[in-house]
Parts: sequence; structure tokens; C-alpha cells
Amino acid sequence: MSEAALRVAVAGAGSFGKNHLRVYRELEAAGLGVALVAAVEPDAARAADVAAKYAIPVFSSVDELLDADLKLNAATVAVPTVHHHAVASQLLDAGIDLLVEKPLATTLAEADDLIERASMGQRILQPGHLERFNPAVLAVQPQLKRPMFFESHRLSIFTPRALDVDVVLDLMIHDLDIVLTFANSPVREVRAVGLPILSPRVDIANVRVEFESGCVANFTASRVSTERVRKLRFFEPRQYVSIDYARQDLLVIRVGTRGAADLPAEIQAVIASGRADPALLAKLAATGAGGPAPGLSFAKPPVTPGEPLRLEIVSFLESVRTRQQPRVTARQGRDALALALEIQASMAAHAERAGLGDFFNAGA
Repeated sequence: MSEAALRVAVAGAGSFGKNHLRVYRELEAAGLGVALVAAVEPDAARAADVAAKYAIPVFSSVDELLDADLKLNAATVAVPTVHHHAVASQLLDAGIDLLVEKPLATTLAEADDLIERASMGQRILQPGHLERFNPAVLAVQPQLKRPMFFESHRLSIFTPRALDVDVVLDLMIHDLDIVLTFANSPVREVRAVGLPILSPRVDIANVRVEFESGCVANFTASRVSTERVRKLRFFEPRQYVSIDYARQDLLVIRVGTRGAADLPAEIQAVIASGRADPALLAKLAATGAGGPAPGLSFAKPPVTPGEPLRLEIVSFLESVRTRQQPRVTARQGRDALALALEIQASMAAHAERAGLGDFFNAGA
């Protein structure tokens, strides 16, 4: 391994941390200038598995890791969210650049403290907003015009992980970050409702956000669904865009002189559903060109496939090497957290107005 290789560690070997460990080792094996040298995991069984699989020392605490003096350059923080601040602050103070899994912290005070520590120590601090590196997002972002209406759905089957936070900080925050980036406008108003279903915290939530620009976004997130859905749709002047995060699929429908209400019902159904079946799109595109819907065009911009986590980590390591600002900044991570916390406050206010104490007390 070259002396120029970045020496990295992963704090936390749970569901997220295991993937970071895998990607770092894959990059190391590919000779891409990184060496996975250690991990931190207090759970003895998980620690033993990581040590055996990667042949690296696994420490039970950050203190032990730092005492080992492994000349670390960078690290991933993938511990439970409630421990982000404690772990990240130690590593930043030790002069280590960080990729911190989303959300950046649990409170704005904690996030501000991490940002201040990183600034004072001239450290890279990148929040792990994975969907910003989804190939479909990377493909559409340069083409953005003026998005004015967003519809986001992120649904998951229940799993007993990440239950230290609610569905907003667990799942919805991905979409909050994307929409904040695309809308590029301050938030004006938030209305939200959420309910606990299988855990003591909110498991399903619906949110409406209005921005100062007049843009409106609707978000639905659930971790008690019977299916897995990861979709974002948005409308710009005379254009509709559908992103399927899971399939890394992008569909753009452009409307000419006709209004959407004048389009055939079959086409309106596709626009409403966000479906992107290639055979159906070919049929509808031909219909649009032939007469019933003149001015309607379908496009599937090229999307270069890739694993978002790998792209995220490669981008992070590039920032570590060049000392350039990360693609996702700590300030953007704070903004997403601020909106998530405002949503939580709105959900709590709605629960009080609606007298939903029986829902929340049932899981206590």
C-alpha cells in the first residue's frame, strides 16, 4: 500500500457501518489510495465478526482507537444517531476528517458545535446524505429549472433498526435534503402529522412544506409499509420529472402547447403514477407524436449506474485529499436537520390539537 493512501476507520459496525466497512475495503483492494485500518464497535459479537472478516483491530471505544495512534486521516461515524455528537466531536478534535451518517446530529446545538469544531480544526465534515449521490439525482440536477411542486414517497417494511429516532430523522430526511437543494429557497410554512404504529416513536408521517419562492412539497414517509418505495416527482414550467431512487431511473415528460388536462387519460395516469415502464412509454411517446397529444415528449436522460454509498465515499475521500468543500456540506446537513426538527414540532402540535395521546401512550 502506497504511503499516500488515506488511513481510515469506521465507528459503528451496525447496519450502516457494515456497508461502509465493505466499501472502504473494496476501494482498498482496487488500489484507489485508501487503507481500512480499524473499527470501533462496543458489541462484542459484532466486533469479533468485523475483526475476523477484515483482519483489522476493532476497539470498544473511540478512546481506545485514539490511544492506539494509528495515524488516521479520516473516519466514518455510523453509530446510533444519539451518539453522533459525542463520537464525532472526539474524532474532530483528534484532527480526523469525518463522514457522519445522516442526520448530522440530534439537535441544532449539537450540529452547530460539530460545524464549529470542524471549522476551528480545518477538518472535512460531510453528512451522509446518500441520495445526493444517487445516479438519477446526479443526472437530473444540472437540468433543473424552477421546480414548483414536489411529491415524495419513501416507504419501508418495518425492521428493528434506527428506532432511536422517528421516521422523519430515519427516512424522510433524505428527501428533505434533496428538496431543500432543488428548491433553493427558505422554508415559509410546515404542516405535519405523524403517528407511532409499531414503535414508541412516529413511524408514519405526512408533511406539507411551503417555501418562500411559492414552491410546495408534499412528503410521505413510512417504516411500516408492506412495500418498499423510493420516489420523488416534481413539476417545473411545462415539465414533469420522476425519479425512482431504487431503480436509479429518471423520466422527463415535456408538454408543448397543450395543457395537461387536454392529454389522453392514459397519459395523465402515467404522469400521476410516476411509472416508467419502457414499453408503455414507447407506446405513449408514439401516441404523442402521432396526433392525440401533440407537443408531448418523453425522455429518459442517460443515467450512469453506480452504488450511491461508493460514490459518496469516493467523493468524501476526494475532499479529504484536495481539502475542497464536500459535495454535501455540513451546513446543508444542518439545514435538513433544522427542517426535520420543525416537522417534529408540527407533528407534536397536531397530536395535541387532535387529542392523539392514546396513540402515543400506547407505545410507551
